[in-house]
Order: sequence, then structure tokens, then C-alpha cells
Amino acid sequence: MADPRPIGVFDSGVGGLSVVAALEAALPAESIVYLGDTARLPYGTKSPQTVERYALSAARALVAEGVKMVVIACNTASAVALDAVRRALAPVPVVGVVEPGAAAAVATGARRVLVLATEGTIRGGAYERAIAHMAPDVEVVGVACPLFVALAEEGWTCGEIPVQIARHYLQAHLSPRPDAIVLGCTHFPLLSGVVAEVAGPAVRLVDSAETTARRISAELHATGLAAARRGSGGLVLLATDGAERFARVGSRFLARPIGARDVRIVNLP
Repeated sequence: MADPRPIGVFDSGVGGLSVVAALEAALPAESIVYLGDTARLPYGTKSPQTVERYALSAARALVAEGVKMVVIACNTASAVALDAVRRALAPVPVVGVVEPGAAAAVATGARRVLVLATEGTIRGGAYERAIAHMAPDVEVVGVACPLFVALAEEGWTCGEIPVQIARHYLQAHLSPRPDAIVLGCTHFPLLSGVVAEVAGPAVRLVDSAETTARRISAELHATGLAAARRGSGGLVLLATDGAERFARVGSRFLARPIGARDVRIVNLP
């Protein structure tokens, strides 16, 4: 039977809307509830204990909204808190973005992979562990790119300034040249053109948002949780602060306008 309940997605801010956009493209019949924990962002600079606590409160808030699955669209929270959230929410299925992104990188056949992410994700080493588990012979190099987040949110996604910043982060890691680069933060797909320009045409880019959407689609159908194919999904937007900024910046990630009145402010413990 079809399950009309929504999918819950959370991130520390608006970047996870890139996962929502990929889900809408892959699963147009599914409804989605998105929660951006904008009052406590960024997660990438917080301690693992704090990230786990924030992730648990966001995930429980989504369960209270009646979701059938929780997607951790934040790479840092996926790296640090996935197991804790799965234990706390069982039997509600929980999907993170690290495992699908790592699997997609391995599937390219790459022997050397760069992972571009926030400081917290790189520090936690989750991509390295996930790729090593799937393909022990693959060399993985993590590169923290904190300024990419600000560039994406401000819409500076092309031109000389983002190219120079990308070159600053990547130049030291392009010899030997990697076979694939994982965009290991939900903000980074907006900078894929800049990364590709600096890395060169021979390097494959892996977008964790698209790969996560494919993983979610497979899991929904395998567990009988998919919505009716003839349904028309909807999107509910929740944030913990700043509806106006959420709407302005989030519009870039969804590639369509969002109004501040479309964003409901919620409080998390």
C-alpha cells in the first residue's frame, strides 16, 4: 500500500534544500517536511557532543510532524550523529548523506578521491571510513573549505573571487590529480562549476544530494513506504530562526522563490 506521510529532512541551515530539490526531482509524488536549525548553525564548527544533541532534537521534531523517514541532510550531523539518531528513532528509518556520497565516489572507479566539506566533517573522517570500508585501496584526501558555505549562501557561485578561493583550497591537492571529487557539504553543489573549472574536465564530481535522493527512493520502494505514484507532493518549511533570511537564501538552493510567510518558526529543546 502507498504511504502518504511526508519525508522529514533536516540540516543546520538552508543547504539541505539541495537535497530537497533532488528529492523533488526524483520523487515528485512525495511530500516533504524540511527543518533548518538556523538558530544554531553552523554545525560544522561545533563539538561532536553538541552536534549529536542538536541532531537528536531536530530529528525528534520531525517525527512529531508525522514523518515516515528522517533524512539527515547535514554532512557534519551525518558523520557524527547518524548512529545515535537511528537508535533514538527506531523503527523510523534514518538516512544520512555520507554513505550514499561515499558509495557514488567508489562507483566511479576512482583510485584517488578528494572530499570537500566543512571542518567538522573533515575532522570526523566519516567519508574516509565509509570509502575505506567499501574500497580499501582508494586514497581519500579530505579538504576543509569553510568559505564555500558563505559563497553559496551569498550567491557568489561564479566569477573570479570564488575561482580564486577554490584554487586556494584545491591547488595543493591536484598533483597527483584526483579521479573524483565529492562535494561533501549540501552547500557545495552550487559551486560545482567553480570546482570543475579549477579541477579540470577529467575529474568526476560527486553530488551527495543526488546520490542521497537515489538511496531514499530505493529504500522507500523496498520498504513499502513510497507514496502513490499519482500523488502530488508538497513542501513544508520549518526553521528555528530568521524566516526572512531562510527564504532569501533558501530560494537559491531550491531554484525557485520562497516567501518568508512560507517558513514556520519552531523552537527546539
